Amino acid sequence: MYESLRSHCVQEYPSYEILFGIRDTNDPAAGLVENLQREFPGQPILLVLCEKKLGANGKVSSLAQLAAQAQHEVLLVNDSDIRVPPNYLRTVVGELRAPNAGLVTCLYRGVPARTLASRLESLGISTDFVPGVLAAKEIEGGLHFGLGSTLALRRKDLDAIGGFESIVDYLADDYEMGKRIAERGLKIVLSDSVVETFLPAYGLAGFFSHQLRWARTIRASRPGGYAGLLLTYTLPWAALCLLIARGAIWAWTLFALAVLLRMIMAWASAVSVLKDEDAIRSLWLLPLRDFLAPVIWIGGWLGRKIVWRGEEFELQNGKLRRR
Repeated sequence: MYESLRSHCVQEYPSYEILFGIRDTNDPAAGLVENLQREFPGQPILLVLCEKKLGANGKVSSLAQLAAQAQHEVLLVNDSDIRVPPNYLRTVVGELRAPNAGLVTCLYRGVPARTLASRLESLGISTDFVPGVLAAKEIEGGLHFGLGSTLALRRKDLDAIGGFESIVDYLADDYEMGKRIAERGLKIVLSDSVVETFLPAYGLAGFFSHQLRWARTIRASRPGGYAGLLLTYTLPWAALCLLIARGAIWAWTLFALAVLLRMIMAWASAVSVLKDEDAIRSLWLLPLRDFLAPVIWIGGWLGRKIVWRGEEFELQNGKLRRR
């Protein structure tokens, strides 16, 4: 975490402040921020205690309290597990100055821990989630949502959608922010900057819990798109076809073609878009990841319960309700 936080302190940008929000004075992250303050005494770094509980989403509740103390017109939000390159702030703020730009967001690659489950999640980000984002951008004539890895916008546009307070009960706060900015006729810009997110050392139970939360979040935010996801699971459908055809030569040919095209697409996303060396090394796990995807999809479709930061919630129209 320290290296991720530190990457925001060494930006090639003339003047900016960094606000870190905690909800508990015993949060161990507070000590890391104090270390940053000592390492960078000339950089405005503020540790803000966000004690108010404004809604079900604790992160957004903290963001609303941070925004009230921020000194500048441009606000940029990301999480504590995000590591950024030195030119990140200059790139993102420059892109926000483009005509009619309302919000800038970033693609990201996962940096896995050494467990199998962590590697599967990282692989899914690079070869499934990111291609899905790029496909949505092309099909829908631009992005209409944001990604939590980066949300950069102007304060006036945030105020125009009701501030962070307007989305404090939503689970997919990044999606809602982008959606509401886009509804005002402003562009959601996909940045040229790619950032990194560090994944926990999941066991299989933790992996499935996180994947189910992700799936149910997508279903709540974009139900039509979620239904369509089932059609994109190339390898499982090709395998089912092979089974139904009882191993016919044409079915084997179709299966081989499906595997080849899937690998080409995964390679293109990992190499050309993300430059993700971890995903390249883990490509041999792709069939396992793809055959797990329909199982997770079914679980996402059938249930509404999610576990987030140790608390149980139920999703109702995208909003969090405590169980």
